[in-house]
Amino acid sequence: MNKKVIKGLKLSIVLGIGLLFSTYSCREKPKEKRNEATENNPMVDDGFVSIFDGKSLNNWEGDTTYWRVENNNLVGKITPETLLKSNTFIIWKGQELKDFEFKTEFRISENGNSGINYRSELLDTVPFALRGYQADMDGKNRYTGQNYEERKRTTLAYRGEKAAITSQKDPDAPGSLRANVDKNAWQSREILESLGNSDSLRTQIKDDDWNECHLIIKGNRLQHFINGVLMSDVIDNDTINRKFSGLLGLQAHRGPPMKVEYRNIRLKEL
Repeated sequence: MNKKVIKGLKLSIVLGIGLLFSTYSCREKPKEKRNEATENNPMVDDGFVSIFDGKSLNNWEGDTTYWRVENNNLVGKITPETLLKSNTFIIWKGQELKDFEFKTEFRISENGNSGINYRSELLDTVPFALRGYQADMDGKNRYTGQNYEERKRTTLAYRGEKAAITSQKDPDAPGSLRANVDKNAWQSREILESLGNSDSLRTQIKDDDWNECHLIIKGNRLQHFINGVLMSDVIDNDTINRKFSGLLGLQAHRGPPMKVEYRNIRLKEL
């Protein structure tokens, strides 16, 4: 074999190896970019959008005596000097929500009482007060995960319940709304099935630590998840009192001094 042929073969081999590595490198680059984008943008999550910037109360409105930003968290705090006479909320000013999913992480002190209100309306008589559906939570985790309607029908589903809600028997009777509440629960409701024992479900909720709340609100079905576990499920067939749109807000409940923190507050409209 002459020198020219040998030289040509060597060149072909070198070019072939180069082409192989070039092709492999090109195929791998998109994967590297996708991983880098996910790591640098933890809020990218199947269409969810962050509605709290972790730095300010921009697009939120509430009494700054009780609400502030600390360590990149949205914090509600009641001190011995600032005890509340009635519940107060910080309200998202983005828009009224209809069908949506909502995710956040929360941490609450042992004596704390808070909640996430949605499809709610402002009260005219009390500043920063909301009336409507609430994903309830408290520091002792007695109520965390249940569906409680603030200033209206009270408890719609306790933790561990899938419930169908219907209208009161005589909606035109004076005071009929309150008359249909007994022991802080709406009486026109049917338990369709058990989601699990309330005490057993409580073991899925961490004390004095961060937990995730995930709400799936679509049509007349209202589902509350804590740490990925379905805690309550409401089908609201009450054509008189149910709501299909309204405001979103976070609650600081009147009572003893407390602290509640929220972070990674995300929303996806359906």
